[in-house]
Amino acid sequence: MSPVFPMLTVLTMFYYICLRRRARTATRGEMMNSHRTIESNSRTSPLNAEVVQYAKEVVDFSSHYGNENSMSYTMWNLAGVPNVFPSSGDFTQTAVFRTYGTWWDQCPSASLPFRRTPPNFQSQDYVELTFEQQVYPTAVHVLETYHPGAVIRILACSANPYSPNPPAEVRWEILWSERPTKVNASQARQFKPCIKQINFPTNLIRLEVNSSLLDYYTELDAVVLHGVKDKPVLSHKTSLIDMNDIEDDAYEEKDGCRMDSLNKKFSSAVLGEGPNNGYFDKLPYELIQLILNHLTLPDLCRLAQTCKLLSQHCCDPLQYIHLNLQPYWAKLDDTSLEFLQSRCTLVQWLNLSWTGNRGFISVAGFSRFLKVCGSELVRLELSCSHFLNETCLEVISEMCPNLQALNLSSCDKLPPQAFNHIAKLCSLKRLVLYRTKVEQTALLSILNFCSELQHLSLGSCVMIEDYDVIASMIGAKCKKLRTLDLWRCKNITENGIAELASGCPLLEELDLGWCPTLQSSTGCFTRLARQLPNLQKLFLTANRSVCDTDIDELACNCTRLQQLDILGTRMVSPASLRKLLESCKDLSLLDVSFCSQIDNRAVLELNASFPKVFIKKSFTQ
Repeated sequence: MSPVFPMLTVLTMFYYICLRRRARTATRGEMMNSHRTIESNSRTSPLNAEVVQYAKEVVDFSSHYGNENSMSYTMWNLAGVPNVFPSSGDFTQTAVFRTYGTWWDQCPSASLPFRRTPPNFQSQDYVELTFEQQVYPTAVHVLETYHPGAVIRILACSANPYSPNPPAEVRWEILWSERPTKVNASQARQFKPCIKQINFPTNLIRLEVNSSLLDYYTELDAVVLHGVKDKPVLSHKTSLIDMNDIEDDAYEEKDGCRMDSLNKKFSSAVLGEGPNNGYFDKLPYELIQLILNHLTLPDLCRLAQTCKLLSQHCCDPLQYIHLNLQPYWAKLDDTSLEFLQSRCTLVQWLNLSWTGNRGFISVAGFSRFLKVCGSELVRLELSCSHFLNETCLEVISEMCPNLQALNLSSCDKLPPQAFNHIAKLCSLKRLVLYRTKVEQTALLSILNFCSELQHLSLGSCVMIEDYDVIASMIGAKCKKLRTLDLWRCKNITENGIAELASGCPLLEELDLGWCPTLQSSTGCFTRLARQLPNLQKLFLTANRSVCDTDIDELACNCTRLQQLDILGTRMVSPASLRKLLESCKDLSLLDVSFCSQIDNRAVLELNASFPKVFIKKSFTQ
């Protein structure tokens, strides 16, 4: 056989992939036209009346601005009828995610992104909602009341959360998807995307959001599901899924290329061996590896089926040093992990966030994977991985001796005793426990043994009884700490702040938002400013006692400050803010929302004098 034939085979395969990608990047207008074609060819029986229902309850979410023990700014506000709509503005009765814009990616606590993340996966947060009745969806409406435009993906699940019998198979189907787009207006709107028809009824809807292009927090008021009880009949002339509306996830399912299907193909594929591999035989091994680094995981799996040489390259553990499985949360299961095991023996960064829920990953499956692949792990992301239990954390502590970063954000189903195992990970430099049930005893043990910590997130950890004791231990043991998140810690006082300020002089980021027990009159904020000159981000959100003296101290001592949030204070004047802006040349974000002395005119004047600073001023209609 001529040497050119294997080369042509590979080029043909690459050309095929390019054509599919081109199809997926069709214009939004073409996609909407295909949806209209489908809708115009669907026939609904007159007796099949449309059912319109609001969400019954919120069953899962990745983050929220509010407190775990209240309703203000929490995801739970999405259940039921609208509280605010059609009014516009900043209202506590709405659902608000924790972050917006790119500010959180620019602060010292930001993590480096994973390589090989597919470009069509841009979701940052999610919320899952259940409805009373299962229906075949005809429309999903999202009532947005402030800074709309964050929703980028809507999915439906085949499982009925209210069924007493768990289903044999759980499927997620994308109803609508779009890349993040800038919405210039901040006013309320009823978002009505054109959704795809699916072949199963659902009462479980998931919204995924990306807030990176927003000027401020997005606020959602309610979600409305329209649907019919009986399956609509489609015309034979119209396919259910148009080629222009295919995302990576969708076409993988349609073509039988889901992760589990690929597992079987890999294990059973018999690749013919020709006399040579054309020009690939002449390329250095390292160069081919470098080229393959640019492929997504599904594309890497497909390429491995073309010839033995490329299969060898695609199965090389060096291709899996960084493994981001979060984009495939809807289909990743025990079989997938078992299949990946042999190629992940050198994995150092592993992202399993959002994966394994509703029985997709078992404790046994996760444990088997880590026992083979955990020895080289340095970073492990497990945000919202609700399959985790105490056994999983015990396996992590035993199989991952080199672990330096562990993210358990919003793993709120982990029992309190499970966190005791983290204390065995003495090399930890980053630990995220946001919205977990970690208790004081376990946390003190972690702080005692993990003295190398540089980044620590304890936001919304409601089970901690005395934050002053925690702050004292942090100050005594974590001398290298650079960032600390104490968002909504309920009882830290000036005593805890004094221990932090004296014991952690390297702090560059400190979030004390919604900490009601801190009072400026005790001198705690002055102490912070004088003893932490490296501060780049300081959040004092909703602390009404912050005053001009505190701002003046920041201006004099914290000249490297880049982000400051003093939302809700009544005692800061425009003059002190001007002094701060003149002293802190790197300041880029200043939130003065609901500051009674800072009116819109003052904001306009400061904006004119300091055009490079984003000064945020929220409003309520």
